[in-house]
Amino acid sequence: MPVHPSSAACSSSIPTTDATTAARQAFLSVKDAAEYLGLSPHTLYVWRHRRNGPPSFRMGPRGRVMYRIEALDAWISEQEQADSRTNMTLSPLDATPQKRSDYATSA
Repeated sequence: MPVHPSSAACSSSIPTTDATTAARQAFLSVKDAAEYLGLSPHTLYVWRHRRNGPPSFRMGPRGRVMYRIEALDAWISEQEQADSRTNMTLSPLDATPQKRSDYATSA
């Protein structure tokens, strides 16, 4: 007995790429970004208020604060490069010693 295509169970999965799923993979809310960075949401709010920390923006009609995952990763890389413990070119241990200026030693 032939099986009608509409009644057969489809074994191949059709990829569903709707905008909501794509947005959830590309953007993070404050709570999710804080978890991603290992920080508290309050820290991100304070940094945003002070214009520090990773770049963020408002999205949607309610203006929710969002973070791009790519921007978070780039910000983490910038932090690593700015830290002398991970960036050996900034390490004070590799710097050539500076000579002290001669002090007037009159007593």
